[in-house]
Amino acid sequence: MIIARTLEKGHGRIEQRRCWVTEEINWLEGKEDWKNLKSVVMVEAVREVIGKEKTVERRYFISSLEANAKELLRCVRGHWAIENELHWCLDIGFREDNCQVREAVSAENLATLRHIGINLLKQEKSSKRGIEGKRKKAGWDENYLRKVLNF
Repeated sequence: MIIARTLEKGHGRIEQRRCWVTEEINWLEGKEDWKNLKSVVMVEAVREVIGKEKTVERRYFISSLEANAKELLRCVRGHWAIENELHWCLDIGFREDNCQVREAVSAENLATLRHIGINLLKQEKSSKRGIEGKRKKAGWDENYLRKVLNF
């Protein structure tokens, strides 16, 4: 078993992450269903915020990577950075958190359209605006909309 740790302090909080990884996976049922499965990973995040109760979160992963806890901890952290960036883009650029649609199929369809919109707006490089600015510009300017849609 291999362990790695990180410690981050700032913005009124302390966050410690620990990663355990092992290549001993013979006990894992269904492992043959996962191509190139090499390791099992657990990441524990202990977060202390001034004036709040300490929280502990554990996440488990299977991986096709070798048992390198430091690298796997970096990968997991990078994955969440991407997830957080996407959520921030959706909320700021499309005001997703303000959406009142609750019916499952409609909400899913709108989420798909927002993701398509973000991808198209990110690919369009002639405007130096952010996602929200590009979205508004596409709504105001039909020529720019055609450029975004690659027409």
